[in-house]
Amino acid sequence: MAEAQFDVVVLGAGPGGYICAIRAAQLGMRVAVVEKAPSLGGTCLNVGCIPSKALLESTEIYHLAKEGMAQHGVSVGEAKMDLKALLGRKDKVVSSLTQGVAGLFKKNKITAFQGVGRIAAPGQVEVAGGAKAERLSAKHIVIATGSEPFPLPGIPFDGKRIVSSTEALSFDKVPKQLVVIGAGVIGLELGSVWLRLGAEVTVVEMLPGLLSGVDEQMGRAALRIFTKQGFKFHFGTKVTGIKTGTGGNSGAGVQVTCTDAEGKALQLAGDAALVAVGRRPYAEGSGAKEAGVAFDPKGRIVVDAQWRTNVPGIYAIGDVTPGAMLAHKAMDEGIALAERLAGQAGHVNYDAVPWIIYTSPEIAWVGQGEDQLKASGASYKTGSYPFSANPRARTLGETDGMVKIMADARTDRLLGVMVIGPRAGDVIAEAAIAFEFGASAEDLARSMHAHPTLSEAVKEAALGVAGRMLHM
Repeated sequence: MAEAQFDVVVLGAGPGGYICAIRAAQLGMRVAVVEKAPSLGGTCLNVGCIPSKALLESTEIYHLAKEGMAQHGVSVGEAKMDLKALLGRKDKVVSSLTQGVAGLFKKNKITAFQGVGRIAAPGQVEVAGGAKAERLSAKHIVIATGSEPFPLPGIPFDGKRIVSSTEALSFDKVPKQLVVIGAGVIGLELGSVWLRLGAEVTVVEMLPGLLSGVDEQMGRAALRIFTKQGFKFHFGTKVTGIKTGTGGNSGAGVQVTCTDAEGKALQLAGDAALVAVGRRPYAEGSGAKEAGVAFDPKGRIVVDAQWRTNVPGIYAIGDVTPGAMLAHKAMDEGIALAERLAGQAGHVNYDAVPWIIYTSPEIAWVGQGEDQLKASGASYKTGSYPFSANPRARTLGETDGMVKIMADARTDRLLGVMVIGPRAGDVIAEAAIAFEFGASAEDLARSMHAHPTLSEAVKEAALGVAGRMLHM
């Protein structure tokens, strides 16, 4: 078996892996990437972030045509949805972006191998499952193999009636009744897609509220909005079993057995059950354990502040390591690690990681929520501003939600910024930058914001921290 020589071999071509590879190549290193899937981009581009956002956008337009255009004086007749065309557009978006990654690899002279990359020995990677077996050698090996959907204990996915987020991106028809297990980001985003297309969506959550980790006040506001949209929720409810072929309007769906908050049995019928209780690290077949790489009890690879494992020459980034399972977090880790390998001083500020939920309205935040600050005993002050008072939101006809800012009571340094409202994912960007530079609420309040814009709500909330909002 011929051996190819590289400076860096990356296992996995998801956001962390491909960005790490590109940055390393820019810095003059010879780079190879091993990816088991036929297309590059990992979960995010192929069956995660990108296809779900494409579906959310298409179904939001459909919903607007059905119910939201009249307020603008626009009448277009009866709106109809071509599900095949909708899914086809999603696939085209995915294809264009994965091909774009392939183009970037070519531009940066990165060698891509399709197959499963396994660490065979220090500095050695074997590639199996592709067109031919390969052996690669490298000074540095980066594990960026990502994560996979977490099934319910004892209830495996069948890909048809008991599905993960992957299958829920491509139902061949709109389920009349969809049971979503898990009121987190994935459950609410994909639940929104099928709700807008006509499904009756029931969400079962073991915790007492939705979106664990979100500021409690923002969570309550989101619950009011989602309930108004038509979601049905069962909180404090544990799923104890799922039977197929016994539920749904067709009689060939699922029957979900639960125990509610009072300990009573609950039966929910659906055409399908989307299990969205989280994701788990995926390092299957990487050879990491056999090479002596340390894992924590949750199956995550243990790394230090420079993403080094306990085995010299082996590194890990992204979902397979502790921390937020977010594409942009993995990307920044990939950049920083490549720069470290080149002798530079790459770093990631984990206090400035933005979170976004692409429901309607969107929900985004950076830093800590108010309930977290209370629990820690922090001394803080807060300001909030509703989008109902924001001129740009009024012109858009999207006035649900608000911006909320928490700052240190003594220093005024930002501790948390929460946004629920139109285009919150874009609005949160300035807060993330402010966190990166250690800014204060006063810095946001004193910065000139164009008028009329949604971001003016951030300025007003920052003014509110000091008790001097101008438009409330």
